[in-house]
Amino acid sequence: MASMKKLARLAFIARQFGYEYADIRQGGGPQGKGFVMLIFPDLSPQARARAEQNWAQFPQASEGVDLPPLVPGEVELLKARMVFDLSTRYTEKQRLVIAGVTFSALSVALGFKLGADTTAVIISGVVWAALMALLPVMVVVNRRYKAKSIARFQAAGLTPVTDQSGRLRYVPPGGQLPGHGNPFAGSA
Repeated sequence: MASMKKLARLAFIARQFGYEYADIRQGGGPQGKGFVMLIFPDLSPQARARAEQNWAQFPQASEGVDLPPLVPGEVELLKARMVFDLSTRYTEKQRLVIAGVTFSALSVALGFKLGADTTAVIISGVVWAALMALLPVMVVVNRRYKAKSIARFQAAGLTPVTDQSGRLRYVPPGGQLPGHGNPFAGSA
């Protein structure tokens, strides 16, 4: 399973050779627990010029022998975009429902594990109430994270774009998401 840091590095290198990061999803790898990163060819003149320059300067890049140097700030920005894309996959209401169902299932499982006496029911109820009390805290933390990320993206000059599902995304200036006029867009 690749880490976010490794995927951000890969996206940065791909960008140097004419590709652009599009999205990231969970569900990759042999057990379905990894990440799948989507990239697409960037047909802009700037991307083509950058790719030509890098292919000339790093002719053995396809073998991983000689690669362009990483720019830490750009890699960190790509990583932040990836984490933001994963964290905004579900709406706030969807996350609350998922967390509520998960917390309830955990409490019921704890109750079965402890037994069928009154103490087990009380402990399960207290655990359930404590977990449910975390829901508003989770909402506040997520809203703060989202606001902080948006401020960072705006400071970096990224452009807000809404994808087909209504999810807010950030792309480089003049960039677009696959399916928004990109002839190479996949429906994956």
